Amino acid sequence: MPDMPDMKDKIRKEFNESIDVKERFVQGHLDAVVDLSTAIAAAFNAGNKVLLFGNGGSSTDASHIAAEFVNRFKRERPGLPAIALNTDMAVITSIANDYDFSEIFARQIKSLGVEGDIAIALSTSGQSPNIIKALDAAKRKKLKTVFLTGLRGEKLAAKTTFAFVVPSENTPRIQETHITLGHVICLMVEDILFDQPRKKSL
Repeated sequence: MPDMPDMKDKIRKEFNESIDVKERFVQGHLDAVVDLSTAIAAAFNAGNKVLLFGNGGSSTDASHIAAEFVNRFKRERPGLPAIALNTDMAVITSIANDYDFSEIFARQIKSLGVEGDIAIALSTSGQSPNIIKALDAAKRKKLKTVFLTGLRGEKLAAKTTFAFVVPSENTPRIQETHITLGHVICLMVEDILFDQPRKKSL
């Protein structure tokens, strides 16, 4: 078993790395976060929806963000239409069985997506065939595309409407930044849609 001081140093190092990655990320993406939050709020106002998807840990993050929209984040407000495409096992397994695993998200987008919707893909590697095909399908259906990835996904990110590249190749650091970004976007969208003007003091 490692010595207690060694364990504490390692724990501190992990937290410090996470903080450093997030600080570098926000410095490079602040304007893009504002732009995406505004676009999502406009889509909801227009009666459109958000479709989210990812694999593995990113699938859980996609579900988490969808839940914050559908239920609530910090405000008491009406639900907002968001769907995580990685949650319906009957749909996913039937598509994978009848066609191919690389089609599990693209086929759902072809069925559910309409012009004006927003497709949000999460992929730490940026290399997953099912993510690539889904973003291509979304573009063909005239959805705005959003890509949350790490440094290895820069090439694909350049082809999307909104790109958020975490400056790291470390999967945990990338995922930690993605879920923080998801929370911030939910907060901003709620502020845009439901912030009531403060009454002036009499």
